[in-house]
Amino acid sequence: MVEHLLPHKNGKYPERKFEWNNLFWACGHCNGVKNRQEYDGGILDCCIQEPEEFLCFHLREGTVDISGKKKEPIVELTAQLIMEVFNLKNTGIRVCASELRLRELNKEMNKLYKNLEKLKKNSESSIVKGILRAMLRRESKFAAFKREYIRENAEYYPQLIQFCNIE
Repeated sequence: MVEHLLPHKNGKYPERKFEWNNLFWACGHCNGVKNRQEYDGGILDCCIQEPEEFLCFHLREGTVDISGKKKEPIVELTAQLIMEVFNLKNTGIRVCASELRLRELNKEMNKLYKNLEKLKKNSESSIVKGILRAMLRRESKFAAFKREYIRENAEYYPQLIQFCNIE
């Protein structure tokens, strides 16, 4: 479905209803979480502001933790929104959607960890390096979490840091 960054409902930002830069793909779960008044016009625009410059993405012991690198309202509200996308469980469907999203994130991070172990065993493997490079691309699922992990463990994976730079 298509989501509006700045809402057009209730007469807010009616001029932005069909503006391309205000339209984003979003699943029903994410759209439902974001569709609350507190987020109207107060979150980062990921087409203008690189989220990884402002936010830290962590998966720790099966729990998602998003925190701001700067104490700014727009950053804190965006972090809160992403946390809710993963953790809001106030209805049955949201429980399922949040658990599914967390399961997918865990699966993707486990792929990363397995390939990092392969890299440790054979640091010259061009196949493993290619897989990791693809996994760290911005277009990869949950890339911000994977890239954050590599950046935080740069001393162990110096050959991968170049693929984690914020573009």
